[in-house]
Amino acid sequence: MEDFVRVIRYNRLIAALFPLAITAASAVTIPAAVASATVISATGQTAVTGQTAVTGQTAATAGPASASERRVCPAPRPGWAECESVYQLIKGAAQDAPAFASSATPAGGFGPTALREAYNLTHDSLVRGRHETVAIVDAYRDPDAAIDLATYRSHFKLGQCPTTSGCLRIVNQNGRTSPLPKASADWAVEQSLDLDMISAICPRCHILLVEAKSSSNASLGRAEDTAVRLGARFVSNSWSSTEEPGQSADNHYFNHPGDAIVVASGDSGYATSYPGDLQYVTSVGGTALTHKRSGTRAWTETAWGSASKGAEGTGSGCSSRTAKPSWQRAAADIGTGGCADRTQNDVSAVADPATGVAVYDTYKTRGTWALVGGTSAATPIVAATYALAGDPAPRSYPASYVYQHPGHFHDVVSGVDGACPAASSYLCQARKGYDGPTGLGTPNGVALLAIAGATPPPDGGTPVGDGSTPVGDGATNPDGGGPPGSIGTPCTGPNQCTMPNVCVASKSGSSVCAPACDPGVCPANYECTLGYCFADPPKKDTGKPGDSSGGCSCTEGAASSPWAGAGWLTLGVLALTTRRRRSSTR
Repeated sequence: MEDFVRVIRYNRLIAALFPLAITAASAVTIPAAVASATVISATGQTAVTGQTAVTGQTAATAGPASASERRVCPAPRPGWAECESVYQLIKGAAQDAPAFASSATPAGGFGPTALREAYNLTHDSLVRGRHETVAIVDAYRDPDAAIDLATYRSHFKLGQCPTTSGCLRIVNQNGRTSPLPKASADWAVEQSLDLDMISAICPRCHILLVEAKSSSNASLGRAEDTAVRLGARFVSNSWSSTEEPGQSADNHYFNHPGDAIVVASGDSGYATSYPGDLQYVTSVGGTALTHKRSGTRAWTETAWGSASKGAEGTGSGCSSRTAKPSWQRAAADIGTGGCADRTQNDVSAVADPATGVAVYDTYKTRGTWALVGGTSAATPIVAATYALAGDPAPRSYPASYVYQHPGHFHDVVSGVDGACPAASSYLCQARKGYDGPTGLGTPNGVALLAIAGATPPPDGGTPVGDGSTPVGDGATNPDGGGPPGSIGTPCTGPNQCTMPNVCVASKSGSSVCAPACDPGVCPANYECTLGYCFADPPKKDTGKPGDSSGGCSCTEGAASSPWAGAGWLTLGVLALTTRRRRSSTR
């Protein structure tokens, strides 16, 4: 472990300096509806106490869902939590109509390839995370959790992660496989969302699902301790409750130095939440993500929400219960109108249900795909990104890592999640630099979540290139005679493939450029294996038990491939690294 931590501290991949080029073919499907967040000036409220700093705000009750959306879980009573998931109704459905309709394929929503490309994780998702375990803490039982996860992973060609191999473990809040708690159809959707998002971002990670006996803060807290005790270094919590007197009695459940405890900020708009308000955790806000170019990026993000008080949107604000940690003393927080205490949030990711993610669930929906959002979607995305970055340093709080290198984020500069005092408008309005709704921004690779900005060594290598060749643009050549860096052309180093292609070792031992893929996007005679297209599939892996397994055949030209169903592959991606000692400037 000490050697690994030293690697995290001192190694930096050269490729982390290169931006990931995003292509127009990245989204699995285009969401049926796209929310447009408009920047509205914050109006004044009597939330400022004192002359120079905001010292807290009253937590909001659950905001109403829009006419086209519904919350998955009911509003909680004091001392209890709600899951922070919101699902999109089928287009044209009445508010009292069933929220889901049976569908053999995702009815909108982003899949793994789109999410990875949006957050510059395309290559890291392929080569990192093999030895990491991400825990999910939720309430109650989802009887179909393993089956639904298998369907999602099979559809997106992520390889299997069964309970029989140890890749997926499901335990109760005491760490035992039996008895599991009573079932809940609402929390089952939440668990499906969490499992799917961890798999989308870190398909090589093992997953530990800890099902609490109830959604009380005490039960969820005991489940939190169990997740860490069983070896998870990254814990995703897609639920929250309001700040309230007496909450400090449960704070110890979330104080785990050396582990990334990641918590949803809530879906009720401008308001603080628990335990996201704690200094021990990474508080995750939400955005609306659209596949529309913004500057050099092929994606656009705005803070999720509106200026209407009590409306649905990402949580944010100034805690009334928790002191500000030293690492969060940003300029915005120490001036006039700044928050003198803990500020939510630290980071963010896609959460708007109108631009949400594809989720497969059968227990509530009887076998259907759904378009789901909420900060419950953003939270496992961030937790899985932490896992791709590598183990946190012992006795450290990973929430502090993001403030060591704020330039490694996609800065979100527009959108609001409610109304807040004009003097402290950054608490509810996205802007350049740090703000409450989106924190420092959304992931842009893994370096932002590694200690001191160092990127840990991958299992394989790191892609570099100029991003000039999009997936499926016709610049493919099974014979290896296409434009340099395009699909199927030979390569000998990481800088010879145009993004999103990477240099991978084929079965014959030679190396070729191969791109990321979702079902149906590989060119003829290519296979989609572990999310990448290959004409000559690489060698099978002989890795440890528990590693995900299962290759795939894309729908174009590879249905009869003898490599379909193969085990995990050793992707010999060539890496170029350099060692550079960094001074400690925390």
